[in-house]
Amino acid sequence: MKLVAFLLFLSPCVLLAQDYAPAAGQPRSTAIHAESELFVAWATGIEVTRGYVDVSRPDFEQNGSNYASYGVPEDALGPASNSVVSLGDGGEAIVTFERPIKNGLGFDFAVFENGFDDTFLELAFVEVSSNDVDYFRFQSHSQTQAEVQVAAFDPVDPTYINNLAGKYRVLYGTPFDISELDDHHLLDKNNITHVKIIDVVGSIDPAYARYDGFGNIINEPFNTPFVSSGFDLDAVGVINERSLDVTNNTAASEVVVFPNPTSDFFYIKSPHLLSEVKLIDMQGRIVLRRYQISKNMKLDVSQLQAGVYLLLIESEDNSQPFRLLKK
Repeated sequence: MKLVAFLLFLSPCVLLAQDYAPAAGQPRSTAIHAESELFVAWATGIEVTRGYVDVSRPDFEQNGSNYASYGVPEDALGPASNSVVSLGDGGEAIVTFERPIKNGLGFDFAVFENGFDDTFLELAFVEVSSNDVDYFRFQSHSQTQAEVQVAAFDPVDPTYINNLAGKYRVLYGTPFDISELDDHHLLDKNNITHVKIIDVVGSIDPAYARYDGFGNIINEPFNTPFVSSGFDLDAVGVINERSLDVTNNTAASEVVVFPNPTSDFFYIKSPHLLSEVKLIDMQGRIVLRRYQISKNMKLDVSQLQAGVYLLLIESEDNSQPFRLLKK
């Protein structure tokens, strides 16, 4: 009994000691730049429900409206460009795609906000649906203290934040992995048609507060009583798209990459001449590149860090992506 009590006493300390991925450009960051070759598609449709300029003062107006009014929904379509639509306090956006997102290896999509530096973080919950009726939320975690309100332009440490959009500065997407969601008969993880982004009201006042997946109040800049209040949605980029399933492409399925996973070498066999092979990490950086006019290739990845990579194979008549796991 004493041991159990001791372990229960330690559990909150372990959570508080959690160190999530740091800001863009730092080691271990999961931020993905908008120009990364990981992105194969972008949102093509959007519906926005604006929130108040200041939810704690519903009658307060800016530019003649008590709702956020900066940007138009279409500003969040296509590639991230720092052209945004502001959701307002508690506002939300639902984006759709030309083809569904699928649950592949590693991250599957990323959400972009327009934070002007690494610590001005306006956050949002992210949910997905495969039928536009039943939505499933990624379990978020905020370890920012909830005793003192983070003021409008005060900093938030990104290493205290997980699975909340807006973790990274402008033009760097916060990625999400569909495999982290619990299995449910109403969710087809390989046919995600809708992504919902819901602004986090960062107030620590229980009357307005929002809570993470562990029941913690999420403390972030509040209040921000401007036309651009709340989460500023720039874009949603797709990494794993259903149409890229190699089983639907006869020519591409003839290309063989093995073993997968591996700890030292990948081998590529193709019926076509290969012209270029690129290996890209989850931050969108090209970590290996080879030019070779051959049908077979051996890649030494023994010096690379363990993780998921995107392999782009260029041949004489097509370009084919593969998701590879380095042990």
